[in-house]
Amino acid sequence: MRNLDTGTDLFDPRTGMESEFTRGSVSASTDADFAFAFNDSNFSDRQLRIEIMGDPLENRADNEGCTSICNSIADWARHRKRRREDIKKDTVVDLTSCAEEQILNGNQPDMDDCGGCENPDEEAVAMIEESPSGDEAANSNDSNWSMDCSTVVRVKTLHISSPILAAKSPFFYKLFSNGMRESEQRHVTLRINASEEAALMELLNFMYSNTVSVTTAPALLDVLMAADKFEVASCMRYCSRLLRTMPMTPESALLYLELPSSVLMADAVQPLTDTAKQYLASRYKDITKFQEEVMALPLAGVEAILSSDDLQVPSEDAVYDFVLKWARAQYSKLEERREVLGARLARFIRFPYMTCRKLKKVLTCNDFDHEIASKLVLEALFFKAEAPHRQRVLAAEESATLNRRFVERAYKYRPVKVVEFELPRQQCVVYLDLKREECANLFPSGRVYSQAFHLGGQGFFLSAHCNMDQQSSFHCFGLFLGMQEKGSVTFAVDYEFAARSKPTEEFVSKYKGNYTFTGGKAVGYRNLFAIPWTSFMAEDSLYFINGVLHLRAELTIRH
Repeated sequence: MRNLDTGTDLFDPRTGMESEFTRGSVSASTDADFAFAFNDSNFSDRQLRIEIMGDPLENRADNEGCTSICNSIADWARHRKRRREDIKKDTVVDLTSCAEEQILNGNQPDMDDCGGCENPDEEAVAMIEESPSGDEAANSNDSNWSMDCSTVVRVKTLHISSPILAAKSPFFYKLFSNGMRESEQRHVTLRINASEEAALMELLNFMYSNTVSVTTAPALLDVLMAADKFEVASCMRYCSRLLRTMPMTPESALLYLELPSSVLMADAVQPLTDTAKQYLASRYKDITKFQEEVMALPLAGVEAILSSDDLQVPSEDAVYDFVLKWARAQYSKLEERREVLGARLARFIRFPYMTCRKLKKVLTCNDFDHEIASKLVLEALFFKAEAPHRQRVLAAEESATLNRRFVERAYKYRPVKVVEFELPRQQCVVYLDLKREECANLFPSGRVYSQAFHLGGQGFFLSAHCNMDQQSSFHCFGLFLGMQEKGSVTFAVDYEFAARSKPTEEFVSKYKGNYTFTGGKAVGYRNLFAIPWTSFMAEDSLYFINGVLHLRAELTIRH
């Protein structure tokens, strides 16, 4: 079946197929404009009776006209939460107390399969205005159907065109074409809460005109919720586009991510939720800068932040520590905490980039289910053991999926690979790779640090610098070895720096030395390659192989 507009399919199947703002405007559409026919008996074949029910007394002042009263997205969120809580408290009564009505469930308007409508805010309810026959009345008396029979505060009657509504909405299509006697009736009744009235009227108008008159985020969200309830995908996409053009705030972003699951699962809303995730990830990419704010975020917000590749953290160890701290603060019960960590948050921790020392702590952490922790650590160790080219393949495969556990973040401290030896001497070989872009960003006086590694119980790190040579005549690339500050401990170490170079692409020794470290001291070479910075970064540089600088430091404890 085709839509009334030539070339447009029923139920707007272009959802998810059109590029964003295909014609340069949110309102652009190939759908025909039938605004002239809205509520006009000359172009209508049915009447829609809208029964508007009184909202719970204690919230009526809040609910009536909320879209005009709520001045912010936060007000809207609080209002929605109160409304849902109150609806859950509403008493539902048997259909026999409203014997003149028959109820059609919004998801399946087949009378034989009709289910209960315990939440009128989430389920669309339609009724055909006809008294049942004796047999039907008897059957309805024995049924388990239920509905809210709160007081009808007012009634609106509209002239509607069933083809127009059916073309836009599977809900109305099934209602008007279910092949039963009810589909032939001229009068259809919808029952809604007073707080839904404005949104429903906007939705009905959209189904004729392909546009809405409201311009505020709370009002658009109400229309979007109504569009989900009555299955108008084109309106959901339209509202989603408009909302994405509005300034995003932490409150609005979280609200979009915490919409009901039926709304979140809709393809039309995915671009909105993606934008909300990107906003939160960008705003809180330095979680140490907004520590108090981030610790107060709900689960959906934390997931959005942790999914980002651009999270500015010292290392993945810091991500693990943050997740544990947040989970312990939000979920005091161990069972709940384990469930959230195992089912929701563990997939956002990139265990393969954690240090082996921290992975050992994961195995003994009581907050994680032991079986899950063992699986995660084993997977991380297998990844670490893979050859570099295989690691790049795994990361590339994962970059196209939602699970990005093998994709490296932009850590403040660059990951290293370490090979340790105990005999015949305590020794470790450390490999540090830096991309050309990372090196370019060091100019004119920047530095980048490696993650910590250990030798003889002491923590060390490498740092790459862009600095002036000893005569201060030109910039050059420097490499230094530092020991983490731990009291007044002294530590004698032989060290050697090397780098891969063309044409052999083998490691070539660049500097050897020995040094007796005390806490917080560093040693190294200001001009590792004995060339100016411009030569080091040149296109024909000997030291960048496929855009990567490969460095190696070998440390041996002196006796």
